[in-house]
Amino acid sequence: MSDDMLNTRRLRDPAKSDLLHLLDGVEQFSDEVFPATQALFESLAQGQAPHTLFITCADSRVSPEMITQTHPGELFVCRNIGNIVPAYGEMLGGVSAVVEYAVLALNVRQIVVCGHSDCGAMRGLAGTAPMTAEDMPTVNAWLRNAETARSVVQARNVGHDHLVQALVEENIRLQLMHLRTHPSVAGRLAQKRLEVSGWVYDIGHGRISVFNEDDDRFESLGEARTRIQKEQGS
Repeated sequence: MSDDMLNTRRLRDPAKSDLLHLLDGVEQFSDEVFPATQALFESLAQGQAPHTLFITCADSRVSPEMITQTHPGELFVCRNIGNIVPAYGEMLGGVSAVVEYAVLALNVRQIVVCGHSDCGAMRGLAGTAPMTAEDMPTVNAWLRNAETARSVVQARNVGHDHLVQALVEENIRLQLMHLRTHPSVAGRLAQKRLEVSGWVYDIGHGRISVFNEDDDRFESLGEARTRIQKEQGS
């Protein structure tokens, strides 16, 4: 995403309805942003070849393209509550179809599962959000795909102040495990044609921490870059 595209972002006019705000944005895109990037969109008009499947939360504060500073056509994005990837066979549906299509049809080379701070789904698991099975039965059923993360965190007796963040991180570990149960992913990993990575985005500080599976810990962006460069021999 270019600086020009960021600089043209509009402030919300409280006097206008939400729909008009969106339509104003479409008009600005058509009149200002698209002409400046027309060549890019023309190159994408006949197909896509994203390098990464980016699985993240539906939270409105998380913007994959802004966080990674990528252009249209680079990321194949899948969003849901809690950045969850059901284990293969548990819930064959939208997420499983996205994973399979991204790997086998689009030949993505990387899958990122990205959680974030102050996640409402994880607060629901922690019991600190107004979310009950009676009020939101569908959400409650969906979050069963993260139940193992809660069991692990509870077993560690994590303090209340750190409970949600611990769940955010443990959920990334769990969803990476689920991801590897998908046949398309397992096959490409075996062929060394695919890599998977787990991230946590800190909304308030604009920082990403990356899961180091060998050390079983989340490391800073700088540490992750150094490690990956060393692994790649660069």
